[in-house]
Amino acid sequence: MDQYRDFAFIYDELMNEVDYDGWVRYIEDIIKDENAQVQNILELACGTGNLTIPLTKKNYDIAGIDISDEMLSVAREKAEKEGVELVLLQQDIAELDFDIINLDCVLCACDGFNYITYDDDLENVFAKTHELLKEEGIFIFDISSFYKLSTVLGNNTYGENREDVAYMWQNYFDDEENLVEMELAFFVKDEDGKFDRFEEVHQQRAYTEDEIVEMLEEAGFKNIKVYGDFKLESPKEDSQRIFFVCRK
Repeated sequence: MDQYRDFAFIYDELMNEVDYDGWVRYIEDIIKDENAQVQNILELACGTGNLTIPLTKKNYDIAGIDISDEMLSVAREKAEKEGVELVLLQQDIAELDFDIINLDCVLCACDGFNYITYDDDLENVFAKTHELLKEEGIFIFDISSFYKLSTVLGNNTYGENREDVAYMWQNYFDDEENLVEMELAFFVKDEDGKFDRFEEVHQQRAYTEDEIVEMLEEAGFKNIKVYGDFKLESPKEDSQRIFFVCRK
């Protein structure tokens, strides 16, 4: 079952409490803290453009890549309404193929890499990213932590009932494969006031910090820093979002 197909068109409504402006501030705090010279950015797994659009408004030259045509369609519609021109490409980042090299920055936010469930694929993305960056170029990304996927989401069920949309979200964590399977059922009100139901199954891999660092080192990255929960300090045991910052 495709991920982010029907879900794409209600994604922003369900994520309306996410502080994307805070994300942008944090990314810029990292760039400043690293004293990195960043003008152009390649954003992997850009989704509906919730970071792509505000970063473009801040005069970064940014291109976004996502596997979901539907998510990119929403991003284009939002950008048009806001008078922003976006460069968006439909592509599976696990098979990253981008022609422009000597990039200042590669970014992947909102746990895009958790959707890459095989070590080989993630290693290939890191290697390709290393090739694309300029010398001393900066690579910034985050993952949902092992703690979050295994314990907070784990084998739990969530749900919410809003005026125009409701959902049920059941999770199953496989401790042998370190995979969480998320079964999502959505009920969306149509023009006649009736609710249409649709379902998606999402799968994410829980990676440890050590696993990620080892892959980055193998790809040739240096000065690898690991931060937790939107702070410029080491993550705690119960940190739910882990950020990685490294240089070519």
